[in-house]
Amino acid sequence: MASDDTVSPQRLLIVEDDAAFARTLARSFERRGYEVRVAASLDQLSTVLAGGYAPTRAVVDLKLQGEASGLACVRALVAHDAGMLIVVLTGFASIATAVEAIKLGACHYLAKPSNTDDIEAAFGRSEGTTEVALTSRPSSIKTLEWERIHQVLAETGFNISETARRLGMHRRTLARKLDKQQVK
Repeated sequence: MASDDTVSPQRLLIVEDDAAFARTLARSFERRGYEVRVAASLDQLSTVLAGGYAPTRAVVDLKLQGEASGLACVRALVAHDAGMLIVVLTGFASIATAVEAIKLGACHYLAKPSNTDDIEAAFGRSEGTTEVALTSRPSSIKTLEWERIHQVLAETGFNISETARRLGMHRRTLARKLDKQQVK
């Protein structure tokens, strides 16, 4: 006996300005049965949501083109649907941006490179756990510097010039430090 109760697919919105990565991620999720839409900016995100698309999940790149912050996209998505599961991806991982993403409503934060399996697992871990191992290793000076740089980057909306000014360093020096540490 056939049932009329068909399970609707998960609706996923990918906010990513790297077109090749967004296309690859979208295809991979579509093969898993997701209905996928892609937006490359906060403006495109607003257009997709205004067009009636109601995602149940979202993957948001932290740093969008033009120094835009994916944190603004997280805020917009939570305002649209507070129950949406949101995973933030970044090549510029830091404690400061992770904390802000979670405060704004993301359920998880992953450093790039992350694949479809990692992202899908993150959606499944929307609740915190006490099983995470605590390390006794102290942070190095380089790690502390890296965290401070990213904290100020988040505070300035990823404005390189303003971040360099606040940190008291030349903009080119900051750009070199970011290029050295960037995770691709």
